[in-house]
Amino acid sequence: MSRSVTVGLDDSPESRAAAEWAAREALLRGLPLKIIYVWEPKSAYVARAPLLDLEKYQRWAEQLTHESAEGIRLRHPGIEVIAEKLTGTVADILCEAAGSADLLVLGSRGLGVVEGFLVGSVSLGVVARAERPVVLVRVGEQAADEHEPTPAGVPSAAARFRPVVVGFDIEAPDDTLLAFALDAARRRGAPLRVVHAWPEPPASRYQSGGDVRLYDTLERGQASLLSKSLRPWRKKFPDVEVIEASRCGSAPPILVNDSRDASLVVVGRRIRTSSFGAHIGHGTHAALHHIAAPVAVVAHS
Repeated sequence: MSRSVTVGLDDSPESRAAAEWAAREALLRGLPLKIIYVWEPKSAYVARAPLLDLEKYQRWAEQLTHESAEGIRLRHPGIEVIAEKLTGTVADILCEAAGSADLLVLGSRGLGVVEGFLVGSVSLGVVARAERPVVLVRVGEQAADEHEPTPAGVPSAAARFRPVVVGFDIEAPDDTLLAFALDAARRRGAPLRVVHAWPEPPASRYQSGGDVRLYDTLERGQASLLSKSLRPWRKKFPDVEVIEASRCGSAPPILVNDSRDASLVVVGRRIRTSSFGAHIGHGTHAALHHIAAPVAVVAHS
């Protein structure tokens, strides 16, 4: 496998933001950046435009890919940039590209009418199928957004990275997910916040006397289990500050709330298919639609 950070390109603002993020990630990883533009001859857009000059459109796509690569080379000197224009179904080509990359980066649009980020069907389809990490980057994402403000309160890409946040299930821990999150934190010199949500016990709605003591016991027990699960990982990554966050409640809103100051959020997707196709899970779905920071979806068994 030829290692690279790969980004899917089109002419959208979210795609440009994804390409810039991918370039910064390639620099952190010391890897080439591969830019892929997919020409889909049978797309709905082409079908709606019967008078479209396909030859002219292909030349435009080649120029877009070339100019995007040249721009990244100028803004990010020292990164090897590879540009490819491929033909086929967009989701299929991107999934294939993900299989030969360290990670695939895609763009995600801004907020919709219900105050959730708009994740296109192609991006969701790739996330659900790809077996390598896929990162979704929001439109308007800037390098300074990933960093703490300076003492004067000014956004700066030269300041310390904000925390990396990972959603973690102590009942079904996965090495792939934690290894990716810890590696991302180490490369950024950032702390890793491990967020574990546990369900509220039925008795807690009547918290008084013994019920409060029961709740406290459960809270301490869950925190202890989280610490025990992370102990070997602290030894493997001694240079990463690990912050344990054990919370009572529903996992999706807890992760969204704990990710408000994140530079990167890491969530898992179990590799499984059914007669209805692949699924990403409701927790990962919530992260993709409600977390402002870049979200990395890591497939695991």
